[in-house]
Amino acid sequence: MTENSVVQNAGRPDTGTPSEVKNVRRAAWAGLIGTALEQYDFVIYGTASAIIFNTIFFPNVDPAIGILAAFGAYAVGFGARPLGGLFFSKYGDRLGRKWVLVATLFLMGIATFAIGLLPTYEQAGLWAPALLVACRFLQGFGAGAEQAGGVVLIAETAPKGQRGKYASLVFVGAAAGTALGAVVWILVQMMPKEALESYGWRLVFFSSIFVTIAAYVIRRKLKESPVFQELQEEGAIGKRDTPVADVVKNGRTNLFRVFFMNVGANAHSYLFQVFLGSYLISQLKIDATFIPKVLLVGALFACVSAYVFGNLSDRFGRRSMYLVVTTFLFLFPIPAFLLINTGNLFLISLVIVLGFIFAAQGSVGVQAAYFPELFGARYRYAGVALGREFSSVFGGGVAPLICSALVTAFSGSWVPVAIYMMAIMGISLFTTIKSPETVDRDLLLEEDAK
Repeated sequence: MTENSVVQNAGRPDTGTPSEVKNVRRAAWAGLIGTALEQYDFVIYGTASAIIFNTIFFPNVDPAIGILAAFGAYAVGFGARPLGGLFFSKYGDRLGRKWVLVATLFLMGIATFAIGLLPTYEQAGLWAPALLVACRFLQGFGAGAEQAGGVVLIAETAPKGQRGKYASLVFVGAAAGTALGAVVWILVQMMPKEALESYGWRLVFFSSIFVTIAAYVIRRKLKESPVFQELQEEGAIGKRDTPVADVVKNGRTNLFRVFFMNVGANAHSYLFQVFLGSYLISQLKIDATFIPKVLLVGALFACVSAYVFGNLSDRFGRRSMYLVVTTFLFLFPIPAFLLINTGNLFLISLVIVLGFIFAAQGSVGVQAAYFPELFGARYRYAGVALGREFSSVFGGGVAPLICSALVTAFSGSWVPVAIYMMAIMGISLFTTIKSPETVDRDLLLEEDAK
């Protein structure tokens, strides 16, 4: 049996056996809730960076410098993501997708919980921000293989004509994680300021343990993808396999495609989710309690948009829908800031909601099936993980830091930020124009046939 036939016949929810249907759904839920945990971890940290970490961990500096320092620590997590991708991808392509999904789940959950245990600067001095950076590194190291594992597992389990729909559920989970993080911050901000700064913020990070347990309950019963099982049965996978080297050798072109297609979308995603919060507070003097509320609204819209864009990519093509997303985001920055700087809360909310719909989840709703379809099965995990996570360092990892520095350097002007957003999205738009369509092909890279 070829790889093609395995993928085409695996897990058809309408015509398959009850166990196949159940496994497709379980894979979807496993990807959804795992990515929800990842995004929850990142959103509660990013929100904390915008509204409180500058005073708790970097109190003896100018507020603007404190925000830069907090976002610098935030960027460390993104720097760790490709390292985690490198480490876990070889096991994902050698030991299986499920093994990595369980390992990364616990690493992220423990690191996030540990942040709630950290001493403040007043209690431990420089050790406090150092430990914060260490926890943030471990968060990113685990997250570096999380989303890749989820989308690869679902793409290899779902039927050919519905990969976009099912794989997009991974990023519905991301939006759900954002919404959950926003709800928790809304509740905690109801506390008196003294209580919030003393122990309230810790409760936010402790809460991640519940998401971790829920994800594990689902993932422990998860079956391996049929494509990977077939490769194991045929003896095509061995201990000496080198997925990272294989993808660099055989899939280099698509590795670069994934990198450049994701870098702009990833940057925009975290600018709308993280940077705009600090910009609204520091430059427009918007009440900090408004930030989690508008993030919640944006995340609820994003839950729908990820699924909608995934479905549309099944119908109209991955490349076509990704062109719609990247073109909109390329043109959006200037109108977005013109609306934001009116100070009108409705218009600000509209901008953030559109940012969530297109950048935070619309783009990844298409990526979920698009990126795995670019790579062959023996190095698919490595290709998706390395392409996405290295681009996340230069995208979402440094984008909030760069934009905060631009605002500080140009006396609060938004123009350099808008130019930066258009420039980095232009890279993704141009790469998408030059990329192939995959929706009508099976999960097989052309180089595999050579």
